[in-house]
Amino acid sequence: MKKLILAALLLAAAAATLLYLSPAAQLAAYHRLEQWRAGLHERQVSVNDLQISYYEGGPQGAETIVLVHGFGADKSTWLWFARNLTERYHVIAVDLPGFGASDRPHGSYDVGTQAERLAAFVDALGIRRLHLAGHSMGGHIAALYAARYPAKVTSLALIANAGVTAPRRSAFFQRLEEQGDNPLLVESAPQFDQLLDWLFVAPPQLPERLHQYLAQRAVADSAHQREVFEHLRDRYLPLEPELPRIQAPTLLLWGDQDRILDVSSIETMQPLLKKPSVVIIKGCGHAPILERPEESAADYLKFIDQASLQAAQQRQPSQAQQGSDSQ
Repeated sequence: MKKLILAALLLAAAAATLLYLSPAAQLAAYHRLEQWRAGLHERQVSVNDLQISYYEGGPQGAETIVLVHGFGADKSTWLWFARNLTERYHVIAVDLPGFGASDRPHGSYDVGTQAERLAAFVDALGIRRLHLAGHSMGGHIAALYAARYPAKVTSLALIANAGVTAPRRSAFFQRLEEQGDNPLLVESAPQFDQLLDWLFVAPPQLPERLHQYLAQRAVADSAHQREVFEHLRDRYLPLEPELPRIQAPTLLLWGDQDRILDVSSIETMQPLLKKPSVVIIKGCGHAPILERPEESAADYLKFIDQASLQAAQQRQPSQAQQGSDSQ
Protein backbone atom coordinates (compact mmCIF):
# COMPACT_ATOMS: atom_id res chain seq x y z
CA MET A 1 0.00 0.00 0.00
CA LYS A 2 2.82 2.42 0.93
CA LYS A 3 4.47 1.77 -2.44
CA LEU A 4 1.22 2.52 -4.28
CA ILE A 5 0.75 5.76 -2.37
CA LEU A 6 4.35 6.80 -3.04
CA ALA A 7 4.00 6.00 -6.74
CA ALA A 8 0.81 8.05 -6.94
CA LEU A 9 2.46 11.01 -5.20
CA LEU A 10 5.51 10.86 -7.45
CA LEU A 11 3.36 10.63 -10.57
CA ALA A 12 1.18 13.53 -9.41
CA ALA A 13 4.28 15.62 -8.66
CA ALA A 14 5.72 14.88 -12.10
CA ALA A 15 2.44 15.78 -13.76
CA ALA A 16 2.20 19.02 -11.77
CA THR A 17 5.74 19.97 -12.79
CA LEU A 18 4.99 19.38 -16.46
CA LEU A 19 1.96 21.64 -16.28
CA TYR A 20 4.40 24.55 -16.31
CA LEU A 21 6.08 23.29 -19.47
CA SER A 22 4.70 22.96 -23.00
CA PRO A 23 1.12 21.88 -23.72
CA ALA A 24 2.56 18.79 -25.46
CA ALA A 25 4.34 17.82 -22.24
CA GLN A 26 1.16 18.58 -20.31
CA LEU A 27 -0.85 16.26 -22.53
CA ALA A 28 1.79 13.52 -22.34
CA ALA A 29 1.84 13.75 -18.55
CA TYR A 30 -1.95 13.59 -18.39
CA HIS A 31 -2.00 10.49 -20.59
CA ARG A 32 0.69 8.83 -18.47
CA LEU A 33 -1.33 9.54 -15.36
CA GLU A 34 -4.46 8.05 -16.92
CA GLN A 35 -2.48 5.05 -18.17
CA TRP A 36 -1.27 4.44 -14.63
CA ARG A 37 -4.79 4.76 -13.23
CA ALA A 38 -6.04 2.30 -15.85
CA GLY A 39 -3.18 -0.13 -15.24
CA LEU A 40 -2.06 0.11 -18.86
CA HIS A 41 1.44 0.12 -20.36
CA GLU A 42 2.42 1.35 -23.82
CA ARG A 43 4.03 -1.25 -26.05
CA GLN A 44 5.00 -1.76 -29.69
CA VAL A 45 5.03 -4.75 -32.02
CA SER A 46 6.19 -5.15 -35.63
CA VAL A 47 3.44 -6.50 -37.89
CA ASN A 48 4.12 -6.95 -41.62
CA ASP A 49 6.86 -4.29 -41.50
CA LEU A 50 4.60 -1.83 -39.65
CA GLN A 51 5.30 -0.67 -36.10
CA ILE A 52 2.02 -0.88 -34.18
CA SER A 53 1.62 0.92 -30.87
CA TYR A 54 -0.82 -0.31 -28.24
CA TYR A 55 -1.73 -0.22 -24.57
CA GLU A 56 -1.80 -3.44 -22.58
CA GLY A 57 -2.87 -4.15 -19.01
CA GLY A 58 -4.79 -6.43 -16.72
CA PRO A 59 -3.96 -9.94 -15.54
CA GLN A 60 -2.06 -12.19 -17.94
CA GLY A 61 -4.00 -15.39 -18.53
CA ALA A 62 -7.35 -13.65 -18.20
CA GLU A 63 -9.69 -13.36 -21.16
CA THR A 64 -8.53 -10.72 -23.64
CA ILE A 65 -10.41 -7.60 -24.70
CA VAL A 66 -9.21 -5.75 -27.82
CA LEU A 67 -10.40 -2.14 -28.23
CA VAL A 68 -10.42 -0.38 -31.63
CA HIS A 69 -10.71 3.43 -31.83
CA GLY A 70 -12.61 5.57 -34.30
CA PHE A 71 -11.76 8.02 -37.09
CA GLY A 72 -9.36 10.81 -36.15
CA ALA A 73 -8.75 9.20 -32.75
CA ASP A 74 -6.19 6.85 -31.20
CA LYS A 75 -5.81 4.35 -28.37
CA SER A 76 -5.92 7.09 -25.71
CA THR A 77 -9.67 7.50 -26.24
CA TRP A 78 -10.13 4.21 -24.33
CA LEU A 79 -8.17 5.19 -21.19
CA TRP A 80 -11.16 6.19 -19.05
CA PHE A 81 -13.33 3.31 -20.29
CA ALA A 82 -10.55 0.71 -19.85
CA ARG A 83 -9.93 1.73 -16.23
CA ASN A 84 -13.04 -0.25 -15.34
CA LEU A 85 -11.95 -3.41 -17.20
CA THR A 86 -8.34 -4.16 -16.25
CA GLU A 87 -9.05 -5.57 -12.81
CA ARG A 88 -10.47 -8.79 -14.29
CA TYR A 89 -9.67 -8.75 -18.02
CA HIS A 90 -6.50 -8.61 -20.11
CA VAL A 91 -7.04 -5.38 -22.07
CA ILE A 92 -5.39 -4.22 -25.31
CA ALA A 93 -6.15 -0.87 -26.98
CA VAL A 94 -4.50 -0.55 -30.39
CA ASP A 95 -3.44 2.40 -32.53
CA LEU A 96 -4.58 1.38 -35.99
CA PRO A 97 -2.01 1.99 -38.74
CA GLY A 98 -2.29 5.65 -39.74
CA PHE A 99 -3.27 6.80 -36.25
CA GLY A 100 -1.63 7.65 -32.95
CA ALA A 101 1.92 6.36 -32.53
CA SER A 102 1.61 3.58 -35.13
CA ASP A 103 3.23 3.81 -38.56
CA ARG A 104 1.47 5.59 -41.40
CA PRO A 105 1.79 3.37 -44.48
CA HIS A 106 1.29 4.73 -47.99
CA GLY A 107 -1.32 2.06 -48.71
CA SER A 108 -5.05 2.11 -48.18
CA TYR A 109 -6.97 3.04 -45.03
CA ASP A 110 -10.31 1.52 -46.04
CA VAL A 111 -12.04 -0.64 -43.43
CA GLY A 112 -11.43 -3.89 -45.29
CA THR A 113 -7.67 -3.32 -45.31
CA GLN A 114 -7.69 -2.21 -41.68
CA ALA A 115 -9.66 -5.31 -40.66
CA GLU A 116 -6.89 -7.49 -42.13
CA ARG A 117 -4.24 -5.39 -40.38
CA LEU A 118 -6.16 -5.90 -37.15
CA ALA A 119 -6.19 -9.66 -37.81
CA ALA A 120 -2.41 -9.65 -38.34
CA PHE A 121 -1.95 -7.65 -35.11
CA VAL A 122 -4.08 -10.12 -33.12
CA ASP A 123 -2.11 -13.03 -34.55
CA ALA A 124 1.23 -11.32 -33.83
CA LEU A 125 0.27 -11.07 -30.15
CA GLY A 126 -0.71 -14.75 -30.07
CA ILE A 127 -4.34 -14.06 -29.13
CA ARG A 128 -6.44 -17.14 -29.85
CA ARG A 129 -9.84 -15.78 -28.74
CA LEU A 130 -10.94 -12.29 -27.80
CA HIS A 131 -13.72 -9.98 -26.79
CA LEU A 132 -13.69 -7.29 -29.48
CA ALA A 133 -15.04 -3.75 -29.15
CA GLY A 134 -14.90 -0.89 -31.64
CA HIS A 135 -16.11 2.69 -31.68
CA SER A 136 -17.39 4.49 -34.80
CA MET A 137 -15.00 3.61 -37.67
CA GLY A 138 -13.41 1.11 -35.28
CA GLY A 139 -16.81 -0.55 -34.86
CA HIS A 140 -17.09 -0.94 -38.64
CA ILE A 141 -13.65 -2.59 -38.67
CA ALA A 142 -14.44 -4.78 -35.65
CA ALA A 143 -17.68 -6.00 -37.24
CA LEU A 144 -15.83 -6.96 -40.42
CA TYR A 145 -13.24 -8.84 -38.36
CA ALA A 146 -15.96 -10.72 -36.44
CA ALA A 147 -17.67 -11.67 -39.71
CA ARG A 148 -14.42 -12.85 -41.31
CA TYR A 149 -12.98 -14.62 -38.24
CA PRO A 150 -16.02 -15.83 -36.27
CA ALA A 151 -14.15 -18.62 -34.48
CA LYS A 152 -11.84 -16.11 -32.78
CA VAL A 153 -14.50 -13.79 -31.33
CA THR A 154 -16.18 -14.57 -28.00
CA SER A 155 -18.16 -11.33 -28.02
CA LEU A 156 -18.46 -8.18 -30.11
CA ALA A 157 -19.37 -4.66 -28.97
CA LEU A 158 -20.24 -2.06 -31.59
CA ILE A 159 -20.26 1.42 -30.06
CA ALA A 160 -21.92 3.98 -32.35
CA ASN A 161 -20.41 2.09 -35.29
CA ALA A 162 -20.21 3.17 -38.89
CA GLY A 163 -21.02 0.96 -41.86
CA VAL A 164 -24.82 0.77 -42.03
CA THR A 165 -27.55 2.87 -43.60
CA ALA A 166 -29.68 4.31 -40.81
CA PRO A 167 -33.45 4.78 -41.26
CA ARG A 168 -32.94 8.41 -40.19
CA ARG A 169 -30.11 10.42 -41.70
CA SER A 170 -27.87 11.95 -39.07
CA ALA A 171 -27.15 15.68 -38.93
CA PHE A 172 -23.59 14.85 -40.02
CA PHE A 173 -24.66 13.11 -43.22
CA GLN A 174 -27.19 15.83 -44.00
CA ARG A 175 -24.39 18.40 -43.74
CA LEU A 176 -21.95 16.27 -45.75
CA GLU A 177 -24.38 15.43 -48.56
CA GLU A 178 -26.20 18.75 -48.85
CA GLN A 179 -23.37 21.22 -48.22
CA GLY A 180 -20.27 19.17 -48.96
CA ASP A 181 -18.90 20.15 -45.55
CA ASN A 182 -17.28 17.52 -43.31
CA PRO A 183 -17.38 18.58 -39.63
CA LEU A 184 -14.93 15.80 -38.71
CA LEU A 185 -12.10 17.52 -40.61
CA VAL A 186 -10.48 20.37 -38.68
CA GLU A 187 -8.75 22.91 -40.92
CA SER A 188 -8.92 25.93 -38.59
CA ALA A 189 -8.91 26.46 -34.84
CA PRO A 190 -12.63 27.47 -34.67
CA GLN A 191 -13.53 24.19 -36.41
CA PHE A 192 -12.02 22.29 -33.48
CA ASP A 193 -14.64 23.82 -31.17
CA GLN A 194 -17.32 22.93 -33.69
CA LEU A 195 -16.02 19.34 -33.80
CA LEU A 196 -16.40 19.02 -30.03
CA ASP A 197 -19.98 20.28 -30.30
CA TRP A 198 -20.68 17.66 -32.96
CA LEU A 199 -19.22 14.83 -30.88
CA PHE A 200 -20.56 15.59 -27.41
CA VAL A 201 -23.75 16.71 -25.73
CA ALA A 202 -21.53 18.20 -23.01
CA PRO A 203 -18.04 18.89 -24.49
CA PRO A 204 -15.11 18.40 -22.10
CA GLN A 205 -13.78 21.50 -20.37
CA LEU A 206 -10.08 21.77 -21.23
CA PRO A 207 -7.41 24.17 -19.93
CA GLU A 208 -7.00 26.95 -22.50
CA ARG A 209 -3.38 26.19 -23.43
CA LEU A 210 -4.18 22.50 -23.87
CA HIS A 211 -7.30 23.36 -25.85
CA GLN A 212 -5.26 25.52 -28.22
CA TYR A 213 -2.60 22.84 -28.59
CA LEU A 214 -5.14 20.14 -29.47
CA ALA A 215 -6.74 22.47 -32.03
CA GLN A 216 -3.36 23.23 -33.62
CA ARG A 217 -2.47 19.55 -33.72
CA ALA A 218 -5.78 18.70 -35.41
CA VAL A 219 -5.23 21.42 -38.02
CA ALA A 220 -1.68 20.19 -38.71
CA ASP A 221 -3.00 16.66 -39.28
CA SER A 222 -6.00 17.62 -41.40
CA ALA A 223 -4.50 16.61 -44.76
CA HIS A 224 -3.83 13.06 -43.53
CA GLN A 225 -7.28 12.79 -41.97
CA ARG A 226 -8.85 13.96 -45.22
CA GLU A 227 -6.95 11.24 -47.10
CA VAL A 228 -8.18 8.59 -44.64
CA PHE A 229 -11.77 9.80 -44.91
CA GLU A 230 -11.60 9.69 -48.71
CA HIS A 231 -10.41 6.08 -48.54
CA LEU A 232 -13.28 5.22 -46.19
CA ARG A 233 -15.81 6.87 -48.51
CA ASP A 234 -14.45 5.76 -51.88
CA ARG A 235 -13.84 2.14 -50.79
CA TYR A 236 -16.88 1.81 -48.58
CA LEU A 237 -17.90 -1.69 -47.48
CA PRO A 238 -21.50 -1.92 -46.20
CA LEU A 239 -22.03 -4.05 -43.11
CA GLU A 240 -25.55 -5.23 -43.92
CA PRO A 241 -24.35 -8.31 -45.91
CA GLU A 242 -21.70 -9.07 -43.26
CA LEU A 243 -23.74 -8.92 -40.05
CA PRO A 244 -25.55 -12.30 -40.53
CA ARG A 245 -22.09 -13.98 -40.63
CA ILE A 246 -21.26 -12.82 -37.09
CA GLN A 247 -21.68 -15.71 -34.65
CA ALA A 248 -20.76 -13.94 -31.39
CA PRO A 249 -23.16 -12.19 -29.02
CA THR A 250 -23.14 -8.56 -30.13
CA LEU A 251 -23.75 -5.44 -28.05
CA LEU A 252 -25.04 -2.34 -29.84
CA LEU A 253 -24.26 0.61 -27.58
CA TRP A 254 -25.26 4.13 -28.60
CA GLY A 255 -25.85 7.64 -27.32
CA ASP A 256 -29.40 8.76 -27.95
CA GLN A 257 -28.25 12.21 -29.13
CA ASP A 258 -25.57 11.07 -31.57
CA ARG A 259 -25.33 13.67 -34.37
CA ILE A 260 -22.64 11.78 -36.34
CA LEU A 261 -24.22 8.32 -36.70
CA ASP A 262 -27.90 8.24 -35.84
CA VAL A 263 -29.09 5.87 -33.13
CA SER A 264 -31.68 4.49 -35.57
CA SER A 265 -28.78 2.49 -37.07
CA ILE A 266 -29.68 -0.07 -34.40
CA GLU A 267 -32.97 -0.69 -36.21
CA THR A 268 -31.02 -1.75 -39.30
CA MET A 269 -28.53 -3.98 -37.48
CA GLN A 270 -30.59 -5.73 -34.82
CA PRO A 271 -32.62 -7.99 -37.17
CA LEU A 272 -29.45 -9.02 -39.05
CA LEU A 273 -27.53 -10.21 -35.99
CA LYS A 274 -27.92 -13.66 -34.44
CA LYS A 275 -27.45 -12.60 -30.80
CA PRO A 276 -27.96 -8.86 -30.40
CA SER A 277 -28.20 -6.82 -27.20
CA VAL A 278 -28.95 -3.10 -27.12
CA VAL A 279 -27.99 -0.31 -24.73
CA ILE A 280 -28.94 3.31 -25.42
CA ILE A 281 -27.41 5.93 -23.12
CA LYS A 282 -29.63 8.92 -22.50
CA GLY A 283 -28.27 12.43 -22.95
CA CYS A 284 -25.11 11.22 -24.67
CA GLY A 285 -23.51 12.01 -28.03
CA HIS A 286 -21.31 10.08 -30.43
CA ALA A 287 -18.58 9.07 -27.96
CA PRO A 288 -20.02 7.31 -24.88
CA ILE A 289 -16.55 5.96 -24.05
CA LEU A 290 -15.42 9.56 -23.49
CA GLU A 291 -18.57 11.37 -22.44
CA ARG A 292 -19.91 8.63 -20.14
CA PRO A 293 -17.01 6.19 -19.65
CA GLU A 294 -18.09 4.68 -16.32
CA GLU A 295 -21.68 4.09 -17.41
CA SER A 296 -20.75 2.65 -20.79
CA ALA A 297 -18.03 0.45 -19.25
CA ALA A 298 -20.49 -0.88 -16.64
CA ASP A 299 -22.94 -1.83 -19.40
CA TYR A 300 -20.11 -3.42 -21.37
CA LEU A 301 -18.88 -5.45 -18.40
CA LYS A 302 -22.36 -6.87 -17.82
CA PHE A 303 -22.47 -7.88 -21.46
CA ILE A 304 -19.06 -9.59 -21.65
CA ASP A 305 -19.48 -11.30 -18.28
CA GLN A 306 -22.64 -12.89 -19.65
CA ALA A 307 -20.98 -13.72 -22.97
CA SER A 308 -18.06 -15.38 -21.14
CA LEU A 309 -20.46 -17.44 -19.04
CA GLN A 310 -22.36 -18.60 -22.11
CA ALA A 311 -19.13 -19.51 -23.91
CA ALA A 312 -17.96 -21.54 -20.89
CA GLN A 313 -21.28 -23.38 -20.72
CA GLN A 314 -21.07 -24.23 -24.42
CA ARG A 315 -17.55 -25.62 -23.99
CA GLN A 316 -18.51 -27.89 -21.07
CA PRO A 317 -20.81 -30.27 -23.01
CA SER A 318 -18.19 -30.45 -25.76
CA GLN A 319 -15.47 -31.33 -23.24
CA ALA A 320 -17.73 -33.88 -21.58
CA GLN A 321 -18.46 -35.48 -24.95
CA GLN A 322 -14.74 -35.65 -25.73
CA GLY A 323 -14.16 -37.43 -22.40
CA SER A 324 -16.94 -39.90 -23.16
CA ASP A 325 -15.58 -40.58 -26.63
CA SER A 326 -12.13 -41.34 -25.25
CA GLN A 327 -13.44 -44.01 -22.82
